[in-house]
Amino acid sequence: MQQIELPGLAPVEHLAPQALLMPSTQRFGVARDPVIDTALAGHAPVYVGVSGGKDSQALAYRVQAHLDGIGHAGPRALIHSDLGRIEWRDSAPVCERLAERLGWELVTVRRPAGDMLDRWLSRWAANVERYRTLSCVKLIMPWSSASQRFCTSEMKSQVLARAMRARHPTGPVVSAVGLRWQESTARARQPVAKSDTLLTRARGIGLSWNAIVHWQRQDVLDYIGQRGGVLHEAYRIYGSSRVSCAFCVLASRGDLQAAARCEGNAAVYRELVRLEARSTFSFQAGYWLGDVASALLDPALRAQLLEAKERAAQRQAAEAEIPAHLLYEVGWPVCMPTPAEARHLASVRRRVAEAVSLQLQCTDAEAVSARYGELIQRKAQRLAVPA
Repeated sequence: MQQIELPGLAPVEHLAPQALLMPSTQRFGVARDPVIDTALAGHAPVYVGVSGGKDSQALAYRVQAHLDGIGHAGPRALIHSDLGRIEWRDSAPVCERLAERLGWELVTVRRPAGDMLDRWLSRWAANVERYRTLSCVKLIMPWSSASQRFCTSEMKSQVLARAMRARHPTGPVVSAVGLRWQESTARARQPVAKSDTLLTRARGIGLSWNAIVHWQRQDVLDYIGQRGGVLHEAYRIYGSSRVSCAFCVLASRGDLQAAARCEGNAAVYRELVRLEARSTFSFQAGYWLGDVASALLDPALRAQLLEAKERAAQRQAAEAEIPAHLLYEVGWPVCMPTPAEARHLASVRRRVAEAVSLQLQCTDAEAVSARYGELIQRKAQRLAVPA
């Protein structure tokens, strides 16, 4: 067991999640943790993260009931990260209605540098520049992915934590999250509660609390119904199984199709397909978003998408020729290409440039060798600097 100390509170033991469901047999019970119980007993501020989805809606209702039941008198609020154009149009209204029913404040935060679509566009521009200057060996896609979920970290976690830290510079803060074990194998390994490094400050710990982590999907739906809540239109009207971004890189085919059926999502759908066509990278691995609802695309964009698929095949075929020892790995570049390899890399870069319509540096063997030499020299200089 791990001991966690809360400033101003006695140390408590952090137990395994299976031991913390009290009572374990009661439907709609709250997942309990001694660390959370101690923080709430001290009237720590509580923020419930809401997206408009069913899990966060049920979470908010249940956390309110729990706080009222234990006499919690600390600050409480809902907190929502607005993802901009890619959000379902009903997400903000669902959060607003929920806040009104609870009588809680709704705190809405946004990434200062732009919305989710802006992030993908800027990532694409940065990746093109990196490839142009041979700062990476293969062209990198604009999208986030299961292995690179910067969409969640940059657009949600960091922005939400920043707002909570600013409001509460000292003392414990509890962030309630609507994560459930049933949702995935990875989530099934999550504890009831843990310290939140993003939310922790020099003078106060941040705690993440998965208060309904043990609930089943039907529990969520039934509890919302008991509380008189109204589900997001994504579920009620369009048949989506979840609510996040209208078009999520991790969404099922069915949920992408559900999002495309909503007229309010048509504009951002076309913007995403334009980025697919421009970049030659499909929105999901092996699956083009433009194929989800091609009727929403004008003839010109449909033609661009068809051409992009052909150009993607050309790009992939060229990059498949790069020798394995020259591909990216930690510390890249780890070796100088031979003259023959430099000629081959230059040939690959020319073909990728033609496929994606890019203007590149380092398109002959001499320039490729010179650039690798420069990169290796810079790396050696960095490693020589004392830490």
